[in-house]
Amino acid sequence: MVNMELLKKVVEAPGVSGYEFLGIRDVVIEALKDYVDEVYVDKLGNVVAHKKGNGPKVMIAAHMDKIGVMVNHIDKEGYLHLVPIGGVDPRTLVAQKVRFFTEKGERYGVVGHIPPHIQKPEDRKKAADWDTIVVDVGADGKEEAEEMGFRVGTVGEFAPAFVQLNENRIASPYLDDRICLYTLIEAARRIESHEADIYFVGSVQEEVGLRGARVASYAIEPEIGIAMDVTFAKQVADKGKIVPKLGGGPVMDVGPNINPKVRAFADEVAEKYGIELQVEASPRPTGTDANIMQINREGVATAVLSVPIRYMHSQVETADLRDVEKTIEFARHFLEELRPMDLTP
Repeated sequence: MVNMELLKKVVEAPGVSGYEFLGIRDVVIEALKDYVDEVYVDKLGNVVAHKKGNGPKVMIAAHMDKIGVMVNHIDKEGYLHLVPIGGVDPRTLVAQKVRFFTEKGERYGVVGHIPPHIQKPEDRKKAADWDTIVVDVGADGKEEAEEMGFRVGTVGEFAPAFVQLNENRIASPYLDDRICLYTLIEAARRIESHEADIYFVGSVQEEVGLRGARVASYAIEPEIGIAMDVTFAKQVADKGKIVPKLGGGPVMDVGPNINPKVRAFADEVAEKYGIELQVEASPRPTGTDANIMQINREGVATAVLSVPIRYMHSQVETADLRDVEKTIEFARHFLEELRPMDLTP
């Protein structure tokens, strides 16, 4: 059963790329510390939770960081001008709230929108970009904005907006990748007997170049590396290009970024426990932490386990709680069943 209180806490905790220490790191440590043998934070900020075993060494990672924004200019009227941290589409910021982390604590701002009554016809056809996005923090000038704690370099993120749409569906900013991070935490907490030597990693800076997973996988030196990250679910106007669907269960990729022996083992586990896996074709690197884990040192046997979501990198990312629960159970059984195997493709 999905723990909604913990899920919401994980989703809403602060932590844009490079600033995971603002909140999410402590949430992950607190959630895992009583269920593993040791927890530590490395020099880049990854949380590593080790559940000791005598079997194959496996690293299973979900990234803690969020996409976000950084202040790069405060104009004389007190408006903030922004640059993106990670893949933020500026169109998703229009008429939205932004949560900032200033020297004087959390502050909120709003991205204004010119009322349609006074827009020129040609302006209505233009999409917002970083040159037109400005944030109103309620200040009457630059000096007041600075007195409120804003500086060049202040970071921000989409304001919390977690909602439950019905019994099974939720929508919120930052289900990428906090919903998989929650899934990883719950799998770690539910594991009973296991042979594998398991390293659960809350990785940092995935959204700006898979940086945390590079450092963690080098230090851990796993035989098997599993990236837990969201993937696209069928949605309006996807033109049939997206195959996974909400409510269809966990998703696992096939392709060159995926070790075929690990993938075949995953199918065996899924069949044994009656969990249907959705399949996603990935003919190139997956864009997840598995990319960098695969080419660590002499090579790592990698796979990707995903929860499907709609409307990725927006304030209304949408997921199905049944997929979350099934993914937790699959990850748990996969790790419990893992034994030494020949990983050569």
